[in-house]
Amino acid sequence: MPDALDDRDRLLGGFVERPPLKRYAAAYAEHFAIHRNSGVVEIRMHSKGGPAVFSRGLLNAWGRVLAEAGADPDNEVLIITGTGPQWMAGIDPRSFAEPLSQWPGDLLYEQYSDGARLLESLVLGIDVPTIGVLNGPGPRQELALICDITLGADDVVIADGNFAAGSVPGDGMYLALEELLGTKRAARLAYTGEGIDAATALRWGVVNEVLPSDQLTHRAHRLAETIMATPPHLPPAHPRGRQPPMATPDHRGTAQRICTATPREQWHVEPVRWTRVGQALALPRTPRHKQRTKPYEEPRHRR
Repeated sequence: MPDALDDRDRLLGGFVERPPLKRYAAAYAEHFAIHRNSGVVEIRMHSKGGPAVFSRGLLNAWGRVLAEAGADPDNEVLIITGTGPQWMAGIDPRSFAEPLSQWPGDLLYEQYSDGARLLESLVLGIDVPTIGVLNGPGPRQELALICDITLGADDVVIADGNFAAGSVPGDGMYLALEELLGTKRAARLAYTGEGIDAATALRWGVVNEVLPSDQLTHRAHRLAETIMATPPHLPPAHPRGRQPPMATPDHRGTAQRICTATPREQWHVEPVRWTRVGQALALPRTPRHKQRTKPYEEPRHRR
């Protein structure tokens, strides 16, 4: 496919250059180690070569690197993983030292946009099979869980800590859990802050396989090789004819809901201006069953 695209570009001209791996691998090297072998590209997040620490910069970079990787026709299977024994080694205190209520509106909007773009880039912007490798415990696991195939380390714990930390559960992690576990189980994990161990995650279908952490990367690449060895069977509009399940028409509604749902929609609170959203996110929310609602009134029509 890339050869055909190159021939077309030379013949017709006027096409914008597609992002070469060498360029975006260098641009995002602070956050990711990116390499490709025979069409299988691995994006491994890190912080200074060790386990990644979640920060506002990393969140911003994730959405952008996925957009570039998705636009590269040489990427035919995508593997996402972390570094060392942890998926993420905690949260950067500098990124969130200032209370959200004091953030300028532009920064709050960018934070929300980065979070929305993250899942949007993965679900709707990656038209090849994806393999998420949860190589250990850590926050922000939704990226690996939303992949077509998810592998988990035997010490991983799946949890949504937003509500326990005083934040609104309704972003990517909650939506991923709701899709995979159903509303009841996802709500219980969100409200209590409890986690499920690797064995339970496997039994409940959150992950496909559980292995010792030192075997995960090898297993992910073997799965990728199996996918690559399968002859293309879909229309040629998709790289090698392999379209990920989440991108098929039957799952478009789910994908759109995951990408467009917001904390406001999850909690059924009144919309707020972005200049006040910091206060809105910092305040505790009243669950729906405890909210007062007005009785239904027939709409009045002018005669």
